[in-house]
Amino acid sequence: MMTAALVLGGAGLVLGAGLAFVAVKIAVPPDERVAAVRERLPGANCGACGFPGCDGLAAALVKGEAKPDSCTAGGPATAAAVAEVLGLEAVAGERMVVAVHCVGTNQAARRSYEYLGIADCRAAAIMPGGGPRACSYGCVGLGTCVRACPFDALAMDDEAGLPVVDREKCTSCGICTQECPKNIMALVPASQPTLVSCRNLDKGPQVRKACSAGCIACGLCVRSCPQKTISLVNNVACIDPAGCDGCGTCVEKCPTKCIVFTHNVPVVQAV
Repeated sequence: MMTAALVLGGAGLVLGAGLAFVAVKIAVPPDERVAAVRERLPGANCGACGFPGCDGLAAALVKGEAKPDSCTAGGPATAAAVAEVLGLEAVAGERMVVAVHCVGTNQAARRSYEYLGIADCRAAAIMPGGGPRACSYGCVGLGTCVRACPFDALAMDDEAGLPVVDREKCTSCGICTQECPKNIMALVPASQPTLVSCRNLDKGPQVRKACSAGCIACGLCVRSCPQKTISLVNNVACIDPAGCDGCGTCVEKCPTKCIVFTHNVPVVQAV
């Protein structure tokens, strides 16, 4: 009995030592660059980069599976710091900000019925007509995008019933664009001077029945634009930001005032 125990014990010790030796031999030392990159990320863990948090992005950056400017929350400064660690050149693209493509305020947008359900845009949007407002393309107005923003860059204008953007706080993470069930939140170049704040694809008479501020595809903006950078696409005016110089002719001519200057967007402080 004693002999068998000694034999088994000895075999276990030999086997354990062997496994330990192999583990040491095949072990891959941690890449110190992952920790260095991680230290340079802002730690927002917003997921806007497409990876599970900053740890996942740091590992992907070191593996070459992500670009130095993948962290939109960190902006150009973070991109430059990450690129320095990786020995790459940081290429800074134009800063993007989110824009609200709807001017259908509580006063302008007609309501089809009163909604008394869950205070969430996604829940209201699956109701008949796409929500209580007569425009099925417009903002639902329950603030889901505001609550989703991790950077406090959105707030609800309660009187208007629309979200407003703090362009200085916006990191272009894009989370609000994903949460909006109406797809009226979109990232645009920060330098774009004018914006078509409507995405109603219906024809003019139908738009007028639903909202007095919607784009009726009259074409006045197209014909009056000196730079010829506006076109009508699916009954909605579209501005090519590359050619717009912000002269404001379209803003002046638009009969429903759905074309606005981006720098005139009001800022409402979150409470």
